[in-house]
Formats: sequence, structure tokens, C-alpha cells
Amino acid sequence: MSNLRTIKIDDQLIEVDPNMTLIQACEQAGIEVPRFCYHERLSIAGNCRMCLVEVVGGPPKPAASCAMQVKDLRPGPDGAPSEVRTNSPMVKKAREGVMEFLLINHPLDCPICDQGGECDLQDQAMAYGVDFSRYREPKRASEELNLGPLVETHMTRCISCTRCVRFTTEVAGITQMGQTGRGEDSEITSYLNMTLDSNLQGNIIDLCPVGALVSKPYSFTARPWELSKTETIDVMDALGSSIRVDTKGREVMRILPRNHDGVNEEWISDKTRFVWDGLRRQRLDRPYVRENGRLRPATWPEALEVTASAMKGRKVTGLVGDLAPVEAVFALKQLVEAVGGTVECRTDNARLPAGNRSGYAGTARIEDIDSAKRILLIGTNPRTEAPVLNARIRKAWTHGAQVALVGEAADLTYDYHHFGAGRDALANLLEQDLTNTEGTPGIVIVGQGALREADGAAVLGHAMRICEAGDCKLLILHTAAARVGAMDVGAVTEGGLSAAIDGAEVVYSLGADEVEIAPRDQGGPFVIYQGSHGDRGAHRADVILPAACYTEENGLFVNTEGRPQLAMRANFAPGEAKENWAILRALSPMLGKTQPWQSLAELRRELVAAVPHLADIDEVPENGWTPVEAGPLGAADFRPAIRDFYLTNPIARSSALMGQLSALAAGRTTSALAAE
Repeated sequence: MSNLRTIKIDDQLIEVDPNMTLIQACEQAGIEVPRFCYHERLSIAGNCRMCLVEVVGGPPKPAASCAMQVKDLRPGPDGAPSEVRTNSPMVKKAREGVMEFLLINHPLDCPICDQGGECDLQDQAMAYGVDFSRYREPKRASEELNLGPLVETHMTRCISCTRCVRFTTEVAGITQMGQTGRGEDSEITSYLNMTLDSNLQGNIIDLCPVGALVSKPYSFTARPWELSKTETIDVMDALGSSIRVDTKGREVMRILPRNHDGVNEEWISDKTRFVWDGLRRQRLDRPYVRENGRLRPATWPEALEVTASAMKGRKVTGLVGDLAPVEAVFALKQLVEAVGGTVECRTDNARLPAGNRSGYAGTARIEDIDSAKRILLIGTNPRTEAPVLNARIRKAWTHGAQVALVGEAADLTYDYHHFGAGRDALANLLEQDLTNTEGTPGIVIVGQGALREADGAAVLGHAMRICEAGDCKLLILHTAAARVGAMDVGAVTEGGLSAAIDGAEVVYSLGADEVEIAPRDQGGPFVIYQGSHGDRGAHRADVILPAACYTEENGLFVNTEGRPQLAMRANFAPGEAKENWAILRALSPMLGKTQPWQSLAELRRELVAAVPHLADIDEVPENGWTPVEAGPLGAADFRPAIRDFYLTNPIARSSALMGQLSALAAGRTTSALAAE
């Protein structure tokens, strides 16, 4: 029996869930209702009154469509469907009145406001505003807030929609923003003038429907109509958030989120949003060759010749960095194996099982967290490793999910049961009777910090046994965007990183900046570094081959749940830098191992032939369950994979803003707060 209810909206009959609000029912009918305070992912405030509609047969006044549910409507005469009108004279007059009130104190900042061109208030004023004001009183002024280096405030423009307060409280899990006062004296403020302590605070810029909260790094640099917009994905963590990169000429000007219900909903972390200034600093824009202990500029033919000469007849190891696209990993693997070498992508020593997708990608989708009633975190701090995923866990917690942690205690923005910090807590958990939880959806999330030690495989085995005993799904939370894709193409060496590097005479580093390699004067190998930034890997290199970064080439990435995603080129690499796959293709004939493709499309065809599931873009494959042996555990406590959220990769370390945020975060944890 259907629970749907038939209602009439603007003479259109539709069937809707009676628990829907009127504004949601109107959207389902394809009718747009203006709003400022309502947001589908936040609680209902009902305080802007812009979404007024007329309920036929109801009170003789308009109703706020965001705060009234369909089930609250009275039926029409003789049992006729309830009727709602969104375009009647009453509604138009009411919305015009609301708009007039909103503009009483709003300043005429449009020519200098960063929100101009994408401002909800500006758009609605065109529809419901008037060309004159009846008010002659002076406009209200408010003091600006200092929310930190990311969000710039112009509180005189604020219309008290409270979206920022609701987001920081409900989604980000911090309580530093609120509203004080009544009537004209009401204002949004921060507790004790504190700056925001969250890795998600930049999202309030998108939520603000006026120019009260704008991006401080982006301010006064561009107008939205000047920008070229490219839809792509993020690689700052392994979540694969959907983003839009806005460029002006060759420069990236800002990064914004795109909606993807299965991955990031419509949020992104602050590192994803603001790392763009690192894309233009410390860039490698020409090849270099080391002579007499110093790097000197070289031409591409010369650098490739030196590279080929070094690789011929010697033991070669390829190392895959955290930001490499799958195509480049596949090309490197073919090239290095063609000269008798091996390739390794587990550069953090994670004991991920080769060829066992259930062991390195898990069996859960990110969206499974929403419906989970039991969530177990093992050796991870998702607030720093994947802030958007952490917000999803918090949402599940607010809906009644029980969260437990085995690992280092931390403020995760939600309550959890702490079983302990060490391996003994994990072993004790496995000894408990978990059969009474069957039928209740559960998920086990294992972080990279749990898999990096010598007993990482045993930890994974224990986690998989807990999944079996408690009827849970498994999610491996990676920190490197390139890791799952590299595991998919088999870029692994038997014995892991140490086995790959030991005895290697030449190391070909594909952006692997997090690996310590012995210096040449201590018997270390010849290092070829192919990457985008002059970071740790470039300092150790004997040959530098400048490559494009993630916004400068088309590439395939596989996120932490095993979902293939496409990153699209938004701008061009600086100077003489080339696309990663093209550099490897140009090197192959000089080694006498010419690769059989001339374009990225041909390379992808061969890649998909070798790994068929990579052709299913934005689909999460079903992984067969293959348990890992739960061997003996060590005695140490679990350590988180990331200590400094803001400085995890070469692009972030090149960003002045990320360095500033890192210093601020360190200051918060070390400085004592006075009690007065």
C-alpha cells in the first residue's frame, strides 16, 4: 500500500511523501521556490520567510514552505487534494515585502562585493525587489569578525539566515559560532572572538547567500564571469571529492565543491579548497641534471638521454608517489619491468595485500556510513585523514549510530566508545561475542596508521575477522589518492618498500616525496625524479623531469572505496613541464622498449584491457571477500597516519597559506588558555 499523498501545486497534481516539506514537494514538481535560510543538508530554521507560499483553504496568510510538511495540509472540499500556490498575488506581495525588509540595512556593496555575480540576494532582488526604498533611516553597521585566515567577514551584509551557525554546529561539529541579540540588534558572532577550529570551515563561504562570508585568499582577484570552470576531482586525500577548478588564463584562482551524494555530498576540506596557491609556487618548469654535486638546467633530450643511460643494465626500482594518476603508474610499471626492475606504490610501508581488493579497497561504499548503526574505527583519526568522511560519520552518529575507536584518542567531533589505544584492545575486541549485532548494519574503518607497522597484515586480518563475526562491511581509509589505483594495476613488489629499495642501483621516483633514500656519497642509488614541485624528492634527485600536477593533465584516479574517477585538465603546466604519461612514453624508445601507444586514449585502452573495472567511471565494483590471515599482533599502540593535516604532500608544502594554517593549528595545541 502506497504512503504517497496527492497534492496540487500551481494546478499540477503530484504524488509526494507526506513527510516532505512543501519546499521539497515544489522542487519535486519542478517549481523553484526562493529561499535564503533553507538548505537541504541543514536543519530547518524558518527565519528568512522568503519561501512563502499560499495554502488554499488554510489561514488567510502565506505559510513558510520550508517549515510546513505535506501531512499538515488540510484536504480540499469533498476530499479534494490539498492545494498550494506559489505564484499567486498574495505570494508575490508577501515575497516583495520580505525582500524590502531584507534590503533595509543591506549596504549597496554590489560593485565591490566578491559575491557579485553569484549572489542569491542579488538574484532574488531582481525578481522581487523594487527600484526605490521607502526608508530614510541610516543603515545598521556591524563589526567584522576575525574567523581566521580563510573566511573574510562583512557582517553589515548579513541577513541572519544562520546557515553558517547551523553548518559549524551540525556538520563540522564545532560550537564557536552563534547568534546574539534580538531584532535589529541580532548579529552572528563567534564565542569570545575565537577563530574557527575546523578543517571544513571554508564551506560556510559557499553556504552564505550574501557577501557576508567570502574567501579571504580569493578576495578581489577575479569575477565569476572571467573564470573558466572545469569539473574534476580532488587528490589532497583519497576520498576523491568532486570539485570545480576555476582558472583565469593559466592560473588557478579558486577551487569549489561539486555535489556528489556518494562521495563528498557537497562539502570539501579546507586543504582541498585553499591549496591552489601551492600550485604556482616551487614549480619544476625545466629538466635538471646533477653534475659535480649540483643540479644544472638541461634540455629534454639531454635529460632523457642521461636517464636512459643510467637505467640501462642496472637494477631499477620504480616508486609511485601519492598524487600519480593511474595511467602514469601503468606506464611506469611497464617501462621498469621491461628493463627487469620492479615497482612499489606502498611507499609508507602499509601492509596492503597485493591482488586482494577486499583487503586494500574493502567492501563498503562511503555512503554505507549513512545507514550504519555501528561504526568501528581502527588506527585512524578521520578528522585529519579525511575531514569530509568524518562529517559523514558525525551525521550517522547524530542519527543514532554507535561509534567505537581502537587507537589514539582524539577529538573527532562526536562521542565514541574508546576500547583502547593498542593492539591488545583489538585482540580483546575479537574475543567478545559479536553475534548479537547481526542484522544491524555495521562498518569497520581501518586507517593506514594501523597497517604501517610490521604487524600491519595481522591487524588487517583481525579487522576482517571482526567484520565476519559482527556481520560488518570493511572500508580501508587511505591517505594517498594514487594508492588504490596503483594497487589495481599491480604496482607492488614482493616484500614491500624495503625489498624494492634494497640493492637498487637506480630509483625512478614518480612523485614519491615521502621516501627517504640514502645519499649517493653513502652508497645510495641514482635517483630520477619525475614530479611537479621542488620538494624532498627533487632535492635528492640526480635527474629531474618536470611533470604536470593534478589540475594540468587528464588522469584517472581510484578513491579509497575503489571508485574510478576522472580528473580533467583545467590549466597548463608551466614552462617545459610535460604530462606524466608523455614523459614515460618519450623515454621508452631511448631504452629500446618503445611503448605501444601514442596518445592518452590509446594508453587508456591498454590499461582497461589489463584492468577492466577501471572502465566503469564513478562506479564502485563489488569486491569478493578474501580474508587475510590474522597473525600474531605486536604490543605497540596505534599511531595515526597523519600528524599535520595541512602539510601532507608537495603541493600543500608549497602553499604559503597551508604553512600558516599548520602553524596556527600547532599553536592551538601547545599554547595554554587562561581560565579567566
